[in-house]
Amino acid sequence: MSQAFSFPPTGLPSEAEALRREVRGFLAEHGARWTLVDRAHSWTKFDRGFSQAVGARGWIGMTWPREYGGHERSALERYVVLEEMLAAGAPVGAHWFGDRQSGPLLLRSGTEEQRRAFLPRIAAGELSFCIGLSEPDSGSDLASLRTRAVRVEGGWQIDGTKVWTTNAHASDYMIGLVRTAPAAEGARQSGLSQFLIDLTLPGISIKPIADLTGEAHFNEVHFDGTIVPETMLIGREGEGWAQANAELAYERSGPDRYLSSFPVLQPALDRLDDSSADRAIGSLVARYATLRGMSLAVAGMLEQGLTPLQEAALVKDLGVDLEQETPALLNDLLDCGPGLPGDGGLEDALAFLTQTTPTFSLRGGTREIMRGMTARGLGLR
Repeated sequence: MSQAFSFPPTGLPSEAEALRREVRGFLAEHGARWTLVDRAHSWTKFDRGFSQAVGARGWIGMTWPREYGGHERSALERYVVLEEMLAAGAPVGAHWFGDRQSGPLLLRSGTEEQRRAFLPRIAAGELSFCIGLSEPDSGSDLASLRTRAVRVEGGWQIDGTKVWTTNAHASDYMIGLVRTAPAAEGARQSGLSQFLIDLTLPGISIKPIADLTGEAHFNEVHFDGTIVPETMLIGREGEGWAQANAELAYERSGPDRYLSSFPVLQPALDRLDDSSADRAIGSLVARYATLRGMSLAVAGMLEQGLTPLQEAALVKDLGVDLEQETPALLNDLLDCGPGLPGDGGLEDALAFLTQTTPTFSLRGGTREIMRGMTARGLGLR
């Protein structure tokens, strides 16, 4: 049976604009020396000092209870902070996953011991997390993962490999989805569980995966007899699939799903003086405005305690298209050649984005997976 997609118009609370001005002032101070290439990296750029400064302002864990280091602000106020950070190209990679996914997962499914041990340190910008989902040879079929955890004295022994793990080489913990029991007949998603994995444990090796730019924020993480304490199981054994899917609603719907290329837009517009580009630029900006409205609607639904998985998937799919098309269009309009000045300016930033935007189709689930979810929502499969 099809389900109606819902993107109710969502307004920001009155205090949001005052908060926006505060965030812009903070970013103007901290970003004075950021090059445009720095800004193009944004949420993959890892800067613990910046994350700790953000935490000190109360902008990590904004919606969490105060008893866990949070600030009990609304999801819509948090949205304002996120979009200002991304629009400015701030280096948020050191706290991004902890704030967006890992913290909310622990609030929802973690033990009281886990919440008190981890959440205040995430909110302070002191702990960094990566997400262990994808595996070699699995493609987009997450249910086929082969990394296993078996019970041993004192906890669980993990063996297997995760891949495309963003910033694993710099993170403190991984939240990993692994198989703890054989899948039930006709239910391949059963028998999966999530663990908090200290990346300094014995038996873990992390191998960077270089991309076209020569950088390596992706990683392959191999587990060879790694023993994880029993207390690091998140939720109940076998509930990992449902937990991971709820977690992905946070990953797929935020402003990072359409603003990754945004920092180059205004500098490019400042250079364009050809009115023949007006139509193309107008169409591009209209798409940004539409996606912002859709993403904000999902944030509003999350604020109400809903789990808008299909709406989030549609935002992610459409947002990736926009993020990939933005540098391509700007390159054409500016007639940027292959030479790079090397000054960290617009040409360098566009070259970096041109090389990295193909990966945007992978993060948070491939385009095919997102369209499959959309098709199910429309009753087409």
